Amino acid sequence: MGKIGVPEYILNKRGDLTVGERNRIKEHPLIGVTILKPIREIEGSLLGVKHHHERYDGAGYPEGLKGEQIPLLASIIAVADSFDAMTTDRPYRPALYKDAAIKEIRNLTNLQFDPRVSEAFLELYREGKF
Repeated sequence: MGKIGVPEYILNKRGDLTVGERNRIKEHPLIGVTILKPIREIEGSLLGVKHHHERYDGAGYPEGLKGEQIPLLASIIAVADSFDAMTTDRPYRPALYKDAAIKEIRNLTNLQFDPRVSEAFLELYREGKF
């Protein structure tokens, strides 16, 4: 949602991003919260939107939350968003096959992803749910 507030030339750039461009992209969770905040029916989802780029190891943004400090909804969104990003063509790279994306999620468990969430996601994949 918040990528609406990021200039299109940054989102569609084929080469490496500058530090300034990366910082603009890192603003998108907070932009998303600003856009969604007036909608009272989804108020409980705002922490998920805000923190979906936090990492389980604490190296994420916007606040550098770590482990179970990260709201569960944000951890769920993080895995789903990452899988979608990996399996979708981007201006800077072609989509990965689902199996390659699954392997990446498995490899990033306990680093980027909450192990509870990634294991549930991987189980759903093994069951053929997506």
